[in-house]
Amino acid sequence: MKDIAKRFPQNPLLLPKDIKPSREEFQVISLLNPGVFTFDSKTWLLVRVAESIAQKEGVIYFPALNSTGNTEIIEIPLNDPDLIATDARVISYKGLDYLTTLSHLRLLCSNDGIHFTEAPGYPPLFGMGYLERFGIEDCRVTQMGETYYLTYTAVSDSGVGVGMRTTTDWKMYEQKGMIMPPHNKDCALFEEKINGKYYALHRPSSKEIGGNYIWLAESPDGLHWGNHQCIIKTRAGLWDNARVGAGAAPIKTERGWLEIYHGANTEHQYCLGAFLMDPDDPFKVTGRTVEPIMMPVEPYELSGFFGFVVFTNGHIVNGDELIMYYGAADEFVCGAKFSIKEILSKIQTFEV
Repeated sequence: MKDIAKRFPQNPLLLPKDIKPSREEFQVISLLNPGVFTFDSKTWLLVRVAESIAQKEGVIYFPALNSTGNTEIIEIPLNDPDLIATDARVISYKGLDYLTTLSHLRLLCSNDGIHFTEAPGYPPLFGMGYLERFGIEDCRVTQMGETYYLTYTAVSDSGVGVGMRTTTDWKMYEQKGMIMPPHNKDCALFEEKINGKYYALHRPSSKEIGGNYIWLAESPDGLHWGNHQCIIKTRAGLWDNARVGAGAAPIKTERGWLEIYHGANTEHQYCLGAFLMDPDDPFKVTGRTVEPIMMPVEPYELSGFFGFVVFTNGHIVNGDELIMYYGAADEFVCGAKFSIKEILSKIQTFEV
């Protein structure tokens, strides 16, 4: 099967070796899932940088922020009977889950959308407070007026929720706290109000009843969210049978709000699809792709820190052209282009 993505021939655009670690004793393990925006006539990526400490034989080390905001190194012998370390991303110790890496967000900019460098004077964003003790991840960026809204995954031993910060200049930020409590992630704000209300896609999770589905919520102020409704579920027998989650901010089209989303199967292989929401009532989903619009097929998507993954939460719209930046194999940052009309042509509409 062939997807409809037109991948950049320069892929991967960014590799872990391209970024200096935040501390001398750290090493950059992965670059993942950038938020994307335009600012000062340039294309910017807000890249998730996942770091760890060099491992020694017989022991596993991983970093975390302590209550004072400083980084501490947690050390566990590999032969400890309370240690479960079968996943490269997460370990379990004495009934608690920990990340093997500590993530922060790094700003990079480009004049051509292909070659990205860190811009002097634009500092990285690190976790703040006890609810971001294990780092911040996978930021979506939505611009409304002069304000940029950053919604990101906030990770701690208290759970995984959605944090928010806002900025107008990318140098000073206003901390808004956790806007969606655990367990929740993949939060993407619409780029304009609808009937005077803010809207956001998000992904609460349940290990028992329910599943990893896409929900929609509304808000009078962008901070306090209610009227939560589940709008997209997994589909048995298809590529998105295990979990689904929102990508970046929905795109306003003549047919309604277009959302690019990720889906995974039971083998943890991630693809991208799309669905449509009614332009005036986004709780009404009017169509959805049956087949993926993008699948992991290139070597840099199939092999990496966690292979068989394409994952996006950032894009730029230029007329019919959708310029998407995405994480590949949980290790590299890549780019691809789509025709919005072609994506819409792949959507199977249905009665609502």
